[in-house]
Amino acid sequence: MKVVLRWLGYVWASPNTFLGIAIGFLLGGRFERVDGVLEVHGPRVSAALAKMFVPAVAMTLGHVVLGRDRAVLSATRAHERVHVHQFACWGPFFLPAYLGISVLLYAIGRDGYRGNPFEIAAYAVDDPSVRAGENRESDV
Repeated sequence: MKVVLRWLGYVWASPNTFLGIAIGFLLGGRFERVDGVLEVHGPRVSAALAKMFVPAVAMTLGHVVLGRDRAVLSATRAHERVHVHQFACWGPFFLPAYLGISVLLYAIGRDGYRGNPFEIAAYAVDDPSVRAGENRESDV
């Protein structure tokens, strides 16, 4: 049953996964498969993440995690895997839900990143040394 649920999660999240793969290819990223997730990094991936509206060190799209480099991907792996799971559960509705909550939070004067329940869940699994020792930028 776990295998069936896992595959359903891959299928349900596949539109976002394909978007992540396309972005990784367009940016000339290096792809590695780690625990069923594609991790992509490289100089142009790093530059794109740094230039986002809210600069990021890593970003998840479906079952793809774009990161500035291997070290960042390793350091953010637990956090980003929460987002992978969220994409598997929410499928094509994840990005609209995530962005909608962020916009709503910003509109009422709150932090649309740190106050976002999807991020709160992801930060809950972070290693305390990563949280305390880093002025972490955003990651969707």
